[in-house]
Amino acid sequence: MENRNNKGMVELELQHRRTVMGWLKERRRKFLVAIKRRPQMIPLAVLVAAFVFYSLNLMHISDTTARIQGPGMGLAGFATMLFSMLSFMCFLNAFPYRKKPNIPMMVLMFAMLGIVIFADAYYISTIWAAISRPENPIVVTENTIYIAYAEYYLRIHIGILAAAIVLTALLPVYSKWLRKIKTSVDVGDNGDLEAIDISGEV
Repeated sequence: MENRNNKGMVELELQHRRTVMGWLKERRRKFLVAIKRRPQMIPLAVLVAAFVFYSLNLMHISDTTARIQGPGMGLAGFATMLFSMLSFMCFLNAFPYRKKPNIPMMVLMFAMLGIVIFADAYYISTIWAAISRPENPIVVTENTIYIAYAEYYLRIHIGILAAAIVLTALLPVYSKWLRKIKTSVDVGDNGDLEAIDISGEV
């Protein structure tokens, strides 16, 4: 009796694992189908990640601006937030659903991302100028460690934006690779699910 119960438990566990693996496999297939249909979601996700990353670390940047008070630091931070949001809107308009890409909007988006990168680079240069100036330099201590964090996070932000630009520029290339990924479902002897002809159904 005990062996029979153990065998039943093993069968239930195996069935549960097959169910979970099947669910995960189906979720992966649906994800790939969505990416194949709209590959622009990849650079869009990176662009959103860049904005969220900058927003989460805005406190360090604001504290650095208040401490150093360099020329144009506040304007650079404002420009980064403003043009980040505008570039996001331009991206959405550059890739309308089921339509060809809007080239002017794409060019405008690249220009705005270039402004954001320039603003970040200018902010970093202002930090270094304040730290290395000969008269009354800003010393980074435990109380002003946020200055080092701000400079570090801005470099990461620039890297994420650069990745978004590259992914957007190479979209026509890897979208062809994505289309080659098999996402059809085998239905017994009927072959692929995508190959089933349902044009005659009412």
